[in-house]
Amino acid sequence: MAAVLELIAGSYEQIAFGYRVKTDEKEWTTKADFTHHAHTASISAVAASERFVVTGSKDETIQLYDMKKRIEHGALLHHDGTITCLEFYGTSHLLSGGEDGLLCVWSTKKWECLKSIKAHKGHVTSLSVHPSGKLALSVGTDKTLRTWNLINGRSAFIKNIKENAHIVRWSPDGDKYVVVANDKIDIYDLETASVTGTVTNPKRISSVKFLNNAILAVAGDDEIVRLCDMGKEKWVCEFKAHETRVKAVDSFNMEDFCVMVTASNDGLIKMWKLHLNEELEPPTLLGEVNTTARLTCLAVWKPSSVQQTAEEPASEATTSTSAELARELSKTKRVRIATEEVILEDESKPKQKKKGGGKRNVQQ
Repeated sequence: MAAVLELIAGSYEQIAFGYRVKTDEKEWTTKADFTHHAHTASISAVAASERFVVTGSKDETIQLYDMKKRIEHGALLHHDGTITCLEFYGTSHLLSGGEDGLLCVWSTKKWECLKSIKAHKGHVTSLSVHPSGKLALSVGTDKTLRTWNLINGRSAFIKNIKENAHIVRWSPDGDKYVVVANDKIDIYDLETASVTGTVTNPKRISSVKFLNNAILAVAGDDEIVRLCDMGKEKWVCEFKAHETRVKAVDSFNMEDFCVMVTASNDGLIKMWKLHLNEELEPPTLLGEVNTTARLTCLAVWKPSSVQQTAEEPASEATTSTSAELARELSKTKRVRIATEEVILEDESKPKQKKKGGGKRNVQQ
């Protein structure tokens, strides 16, 4: 049975592209679905939920696109500076980070900024929400890795790292995470919050994606995509994906194989078929599309890809160590980030009302 999915890419040319993918043939084909030219500067981040696609830009705005109604849905105005990272948690919340050091939590119901926190002294360069919804990780240009408890909205702990990391990602089952600085990947264990291994890429890393809990796809400043075995802490497969550097990588699972999607400066988006067996073979090309633009970021939209069961948050979470956080996380599988529970405030400073903390140009 054919899957319904769409490739979403952002570009230096300020345009977001959407391509509908036809998956019922041996070679997958794409059809241009929309171009969204709502930004006045290059697009720096993109994310997709079951209903919405959001793009962040150097123009300091987050633009919304409603995939159900196929219309522009307005803009979110809260950050000062480039939007550096966007990530949905299920269908209910969006988290954003920017060069202003803010980490913001948005409700997708009314697109309100529920709370924002001054997360880093420098830029927020990357964020990642734990699969349970209880924790978020962020890294910034202040050389820190910060863990946020989303149950009580407090900083759980801060780890000083020697370099400015630019990517952080949880593994799918949430027992480990990776922190990327330049060409180096540090693998962390959740329970100890310590580095269990390090892998070095030949070039600076631009994007990483967990294909499953064991295999991490890594793209960087060359045309090669490499696959790393997290347990063995070594490269197990590599292949030439593009003619120029690969800017972004994403993936999703079909019934019996994994599909890896890559986007490059050469304007191409490619889909690769990969069997995640013990002996990894290089993937085969399923299909490609030439956007003719210089691509910067990538996301896959699937209308039913994020089905989450939600439970009420734990009442009083006062976790302060990584071991306590690990125990807390093991209690429930899924947690809704409830509006009244998210109290993300920088308590060391008096509360100040941020300019333009809401939304404009809402389509009814």
